[in-house]
Amino acid sequence: MVKKENEKGPVVSVDGAEMLVRDLNENQRYLYHQMEDLTRKQFTAQSELDQINAALSVFKNAFVNSTKEQADEVLSDETSEGEE
Repeated sequence: MVKKENEKGPVVSVDGAEMLVRDLNENQRYLYHQMEDLTRKQFTAQSELDQINAALSVFKNAFVNSTKEQADEVLSDETSEGEE
């Protein structure tokens, strides 16, 4: 399904046949609007998932870096104790 607009309103193309949305029957318009709504929700959900994945990556990197810093401190302390 391809959606576009002309001077008469929104047009959908199904299998190469173009139809004005206003010329669709009630059930077809209902299904069309459901698809439109779900497409918007899908875009929003994908955008939110992209943001979540980016933020998760930042927290994972911060966690890994903090454990590396802690390991370096432990090794440094062990080395200092061994020199005494």
